[in-house]
Amino acid sequence: MEEKRVVSIEDRIPKLKRERRKRTNRKLAIYLTVFFLLVFLVVYLQSPLSHVNSIEINGENLVSEEEILEITELDLFTNYWTVQAGKLEEALEQHQLIHTVTIDKKFPANKIIIQIEELNNVGYIVEEDLVYPLLENGDTLDGVSMNNINRSAPLLRNLSEYPNLQELAKELNELPSYIQSLISEIKWSPTPTNSQKLVLFMVDGYEVEITARNFSALLKTYPSIINQLDKGVEGVITIDEGGAVFTPYSTNQPEVIDGGRE
Repeated sequence: MEEKRVVSIEDRIPKLKRERRKRTNRKLAIYLTVFFLLVFLVVYLQSPLSHVNSIEINGENLVSEEEILEITELDLFTNYWTVQAGKLEEALEQHQLIHTVTIDKKFPANKIIIQIEELNNVGYIVEEDLVYPLLENGDTLDGVSMNNINRSAPLLRNLSEYPNLQELAKELNELPSYIQSLISEIKWSPTPTNSQKLVLFMVDGYEVEITARNFSALLKTYPSIINQLDKGVEGVITIDEGGAVFTPYSTNQPEVIDGGRE
């Protein structure tokens, strides 16, 4: 029978010492690595390398960039890693003029991109010497001088007692932009039989009588209607659910027009 080789404890001690030394060295290397990583992280977070490098703001028109930066408290000294996009979006969406906000963070460029979607300005309510911008949700802004507005939306007159401004704002917002650009002024002109009557003064010289209820859908037929009229003959176009009637200023003889309703 083969004899088993017996290894004495004295023979194993050097090997055990080497293995213990290796384990100790590995632990020391790990601790040193973690230590230096923490030191590097602290230095990085305290250095300009961790700051926001650039801020890009898109979609703002009524709200100034300065106001957006003031609300978000962002600048080029802000630590990039402390920027919480969700909280900043919520803060900006509390603004009266802002509908939605999307904030993206781009690393390693350390860039903040703020995409603003403002509420549409659908008209200007005229009262005495001031005009009050009307937003798509029915809110109005502080009055400004007529000279300080961009006439991208129609003037709205005689609305001091108008009962449903929010619905009117909704209808204006639903108009295609190319049709809205054709409207110079809108006047509320109620009658005993139609409390919702509006009179629209168009930039091409026509006057349109229409009801406020669903008037965005009715007015979409306007381009089709004027294409059927003789050029240079101005007058009043009455549009309702039944179609359209054109009455020239010169003759006062109504003419039924194919409204082109879909």
